Amino acid sequence: MTLGWFVNFMPPAWNTPWAGPDVARWADGEFYVEMARALERARLDFIMLEDSSVVPENHGGSARTEFMVTTKAPKNDPLPLAGAIAAATSDLGIVTTMSTSLYPPAHLARLQATLDVLSQGRAGWNVVTSFEEQAAQNVGLESLWEHDERYDRAAEFMDLVRQLWRAAGSGAPVEHAGRYFSASGRFDAPAPPQGSPVLCQAGGSPRGLDFAADNAEVVVAVPHGLEAMTAYRRAVRERMERFGRDPDSCRILFMVTPVVGETDAEARERRARMWAPTDRNLLRKVVFASNTAEIDFAAFDLDSPVPPDATTNGAQSLLDQLKEKTRGSSLRQAFSEDGLAESLPLVGTPESVVDQMEEAMDVVGGDGFLFFHGGGGLLSRRYLTDVLDGIVPELQRRGLAQTEYAPGTLREKLAASVPG
Repeated sequence: MTLGWFVNFMPPAWNTPWAGPDVARWADGEFYVEMARALERARLDFIMLEDSSVVPENHGGSARTEFMVTTKAPKNDPLPLAGAIAAATSDLGIVTTMSTSLYPPAHLARLQATLDVLSQGRAGWNVVTSFEEQAAQNVGLESLWEHDERYDRAAEFMDLVRQLWRAAGSGAPVEHAGRYFSASGRFDAPAPPQGSPVLCQAGGSPRGLDFAADNAEVVVAVPHGLEAMTAYRRAVRERMERFGRDPDSCRILFMVTPVVGETDAEARERRARMWAPTDRNLLRKVVFASNTAEIDFAAFDLDSPVPPDATTNGAQSLLDQLKEKTRGSSLRQAFSEDGLAESLPLVGTPESVVDQMEEAMDVVGGDGFLFFHGGGGLLSRRYLTDVLDGIVPELQRRGLAQTEYAPGTLREKLAASVPG
């Protein structure tokens, strides 16, 4: 299986019993550099550094609740952290998140080319279009474009940055006059060792799926349950064929938050505590949903379903998911069940969790998983140990995960990590 870890450059478990001694220094990045070293010791394929650039005020029209639960803020820029991780590791892939709506194409292309050089060909780009209105205003825009137009712009953006990467290191002139972007002149950037960073994307809407199928080498997905996972993978692969791409050239990874214990019963108890419908847990989920879907869920009745006419210019897949989950139920019930950012509830001993992971891949297909522990305020060294010293060694013992890195660039390593 291809295995990665999705993480935010935010305070880790700062207000839990498992907070480390250095939480107040979270912004120096050392926790995450140490984490990257641990991922490399476990032979994970890559670390993916999420990003957003705002302090959300979607919930109740205030940033107060965001700072109480830290789902998105405070957060530091992942690009300098990627450079520090590159210096501290030698094989781990390093995927950074950058927005086609907020960066000029040449600036993004130059940064990614430089990261690929600094990491000796281990860079990846998680392509996002952004959805926060505040993010647009932070860079001088009045607002973001409508959802599908953001993807139209992103498609042209991709064409242009690919031209820039082809010209990098050669001094060759670049001429581009498109509908949304233009460029003229010589591109001063190093040639990326991989030709381009490995391209990653998380498309959930039909337009997002099209974009992923046309561009991505790694797709990150959060459909809920085996049936939805199977349908999602089929949709991506069918679209790739329509775009003239080999479906086997793309890794489709499902996000999970495993909970392990010495016994299955202990793991179930831990998970029940993790998602218990306490006031704080409920608030965290409501704030997370508000900030991700760009809708103030505080204005909705938590004991009723999501109104069927609710719309968003934000994360449409999350809104659709909550509409489905609350049909005949309520938001309170949906928020009490489990995490919003995991495809499967993996619970048990390391052996039984790996049984579930293996069964899921047998049923769904797919190429692996992306571990994630819920944004700021939750990740701890204890949780890393549970996964990296519990689940991953069991995967390796069964021949389901690599025990050594293949030589070469991240793209070459990913190609080598998939049997056949």
